[in-house]
Amino acid sequence: MTAIPSYSPHSGGIRFHTKTADTLAAASDNFLAQLEQLGLQDAVESAVQPCGAGTARSFYLRPHLAAQWAPGLDTTGLNQCLQLDTEGQAEDLEREILLAMLLSPVGFEFAGHAELASAMRIRRNIVLAARKTALAFHTTEAERPEDCWTYIAGKGFTVRPGHALIPALQKATQPDTSGKLYSFSCYRATEYVILLAIAQELEHCNPALMQALQQQWERRPIMSGQFHDVFLYEYGSMEAPLPPKYYVPGDRLWFRNPDAHSSDVTGYEGSWVFYLGGGLFTNFWKREQPYTLTAKCLELFHWRHATYTDAAGELQINESIVEARVKDSMADAEQSAEILELMLRLREPKGVYKSGGCIDTSREYPRGVCPGTADMVLPAF
Repeated sequence: MTAIPSYSPHSGGIRFHTKTADTLAAASDNFLAQLEQLGLQDAVESAVQPCGAGTARSFYLRPHLAAQWAPGLDTTGLNQCLQLDTEGQAEDLEREILLAMLLSPVGFEFAGHAELASAMRIRRNIVLAARKTALAFHTTEAERPEDCWTYIAGKGFTVRPGHALIPALQKATQPDTSGKLYSFSCYRATEYVILLAIAQELEHCNPALMQALQQQWERRPIMSGQFHDVFLYEYGSMEAPLPPKYYVPGDRLWFRNPDAHSSDVTGYEGSWVFYLGGGLFTNFWKREQPYTLTAKCLELFHWRHATYTDAAGELQINESIVEARVKDSMADAEQSAEILELMLRLREPKGVYKSGGCIDTSREYPRGVCPGTADMVLPAF
């Protein structure tokens, strides 16, 4: 079995890696001021670390607090443990994001405090936008608001010239803005939420890159694997998996369907979601009912009990059966525990269906965006 990293503060947490000692000192001072503003100055330790080029300093949660607040690096209970109100208080959402990052077994590295501040604002933007996102459920159809989007064969959905990217993304994903639910995949929806969050930050910190992003989506949108490569970092891996209950608000992640048969149904290979904080994950079909980790695991497990072949000979899943099965399992503590024991295992590699669960080994988050240190390189049109 692959070893899961334990809490080793000197290899994880938040790490500033700068070219000079002066810039490192400035980044550290700004971060310490941020910690003091949030009342977390006494919860954090730091260490200067050797590095190949430049100079580095890591910040991490004190080990005894890590054990108390997130035993086993389970960050899903941070809100309850610290009585944070991340929906009603903006600073509490900032606290949860920062604390979860400080707990990371894999270091989050930044070229300065400005990049950390932007990264935290982007995570906040993701959470806020994801809470508002809702889709019409359909596994094969795709549509966008026609006034500001158009489909171009070989390219995909582009933003019509003269329409700003941010409101176009909001209109496509947020029914409170458009008055309508649009059909597209949960995977594409996660890309739109990430893109929106990045664009909202770029408006303030890097207008030149924002303009390039606008032009990119007017001419050729970036999607799927290329989107991941251009905009995201991935941390954790099959060889060095993240702990099953370690999440940072704003993380994008995948829950895998570990059942070989039901995973053949289009759209049910797994489920792409964001971690919202407070132990909750996005539900783009019923946004007012975000998933707990338990509810998500039960849903994926019961997909296997709801498959059928339609009149066209295509394998489908009956969502009503899934919903009823989940409700029954929730009411049966013993059955629920048995299912969770299976599903909370780490997922197996692609094509392998033996005894793995639905938990992915990695998470994803956006790259740097600040002038001079941004590492988002947009491709040629």
